[in-house]
Amino acid sequence: MSGLTVFLDGKPVTLAELPLKGGGQAAVFPVVGDAGIVVKLYREPPGLDQERRLMRMLTMSPLAARPTDVSQPPELAWPTALARGPQGEFLGYAMRRFGEPRHVQLIGLFTRAQRLKLFPDRADWRFLLGVAWNLAFMTARMHYDNLVIGDFSSSNVVVDANGFVTFLDCDSIAFNDPVSGELFPCLMHTTDYSSPERQAGGPATRATDDFALAVLVYQLLTAGNHPFGGVPHDSASESTVKDNIAASCSYVVRPELVVIPRGTIDPSVLPPELLTLARAAFGPGVHAPAARPPAEAWLRALDKERSLVRVCQNRPLHTYGSHLTSCPWCTRVAVTGHDVFNGPVPVPVPDAPGQQEQTGAAAWAKALKVALLIVVVVILIVIATHAK
Repeated sequence: MSGLTVFLDGKPVTLAELPLKGGGQAAVFPVVGDAGIVVKLYREPPGLDQERRLMRMLTMSPLAARPTDVSQPPELAWPTALARGPQGEFLGYAMRRFGEPRHVQLIGLFTRAQRLKLFPDRADWRFLLGVAWNLAFMTARMHYDNLVIGDFSSSNVVVDANGFVTFLDCDSIAFNDPVSGELFPCLMHTTDYSSPERQAGGPATRATDDFALAVLVYQLLTAGNHPFGGVPHDSASESTVKDNIAASCSYVVRPELVVIPRGTIDPSVLPPELLTLARAAFGPGVHAPAARPPAEAWLRALDKERSLVRVCQNRPLHTYGSHLTSCPWCTRVAVTGHDVFNGPVPVPVPDAPGQQEQTGAAAWAKALKVALLIVVVVILIVIATHAK
């Protein structure tokens, strides 16, 4: 069914009645008759500042908004047109569509069930490593273009089957107007990926992006584990990820301080150089932005590992870092019975009770036949003996 009609560059388009997704501030609608674009409409009047922001963005063409080749989507779902009402009122903007089944949210790679559903034949550790590389590459290119992601999380990045990533919520990006120098700040953030200064109301910066990137890379390389999960031993009540970030309490750096959640993957699955970067980000880098590894450092370390990945010979979808002498995922299966990457091995279904009874009856019948045959043979022998 059709919904609202809006105008893109003066041309009317009709939106579907139901949105593809919605949040507290906006909802994203498909366009009837055009599967290539979507329109993001704000729930409340966005105001002149947001309109000016988007008008300036339409005049810009950052590198990350353009694909590097025909097989790769752009790293940014950049605005393509303003969406207006019949009286010319600003309602939102249009952008290229990135959605299922070709693109899925990054958070979908954090659980085995979702990985097997979305990428059944390729979502192994090597694939996750490649996604992490693409994420670092996207972040580095945005910083090169003087753009700050700001609201950087696993929900506003999508991934395709080749591991390429695209950032969706470009209307929240922080940037300086290349002409006037005016700053358009990012007012949004996601607490589980926000550094302490960002949680305290500070501005989005490259350093706050670097903190979020470190968390996302760590989650990818541990199949979804958050580096600030768990409850500190000295916590009076249940601690949240936000609390642990503010307290600089990460089991990756100080495991003795935390009751680590059951099933957490040991940080040693990360190759040494990557683990060093993670410990810098989640240790001194929590409260010292300058100590956080930049996107380029992650990019170099991830690039080095991509060609060194080892392949397990015993189980499918088991690949791991070159620093390990044996498959950590097989070891985990042996200890816990849980395979991080493969689905459960089907258990042979036992025969139904009726079938078991039939099988037993058949065995008794066969035994009886053998016994009768033996009796007949014995009788024949006795008769033959007496006949002599």
